[in-house]
Amino acid sequence: MPDIASSTTNTVYVVDDDAGMLESTQWLLESVGLQVKAYSDGRQFLNDVHDSRPDCVVLDIRMPGLGGLNVQEELQKRDIDVPIIFVSGHADVPIVVRAFKSGAFDFIEKPFNEQLLLDSIQQAMQTPNAPESQVTVSRDAEALIRTLTRRERDVFLPLAQGYTSREIAEQLGVSVKTIDLYRARVMKRLGADRLPDVTGIGIAAGLLNPEGLRSG
Repeated sequence: MPDIASSTTNTVYVVDDDAGMLESTQWLLESVGLQVKAYSDGRQFLNDVHDSRPDCVVLDIRMPGLGGLNVQEELQKRDIDVPIIFVSGHADVPIVVRAFKSGAFDFIEKPFNEQLLLDSIQQAMQTPNAPESQVTVSRDAEALIRTLTRRERDVFLPLAQGYTSREIAEQLGVSVKTIDLYRARVMKRLGADRLPDVTGIGIAAGLLNPEGLRSG
């Protein structure tokens, strides 16, 4: 694999209560030249993060004690602004929305593709965490949505809210096969490989209301 670390070694903090996942993720990141600090629980990570500033945090959502969203909230209270990539085997849309609305950089479902995680980390370390950057993301999301046809937009919003193809078909009075076709077209136009990406675009464009989301 190519070395994605810069001349100054980047440090990625990985927080996951799954020992096997923690070890394999650490090995993967170190294999491409990144410095890694690994933690098996959120409290341990928070106790240590004062002493050094990570370039990126790979954070599990569901952990005993202090979960990933609570860790994110605590970092914000401490004014520690760092890109967070959430990983989870349970990517319920309301959880994805809460993570993104609180400033998460990405949300990746387990088991994840190794290159997908590496690409996300590289992008996170190269993206400034500034209001100007957030405005750009919002404008980019709005521009992407404007490329959709009217019918594709009809499918996009409930898709981003977590509704299934069958549920969307019932809402729009068409067949599931038709919705599957439009769903594929929507994701292709948006450049989205995963459903959390679609949700993230909806959030960035200011189109999602957390109270109206479908829980998975």
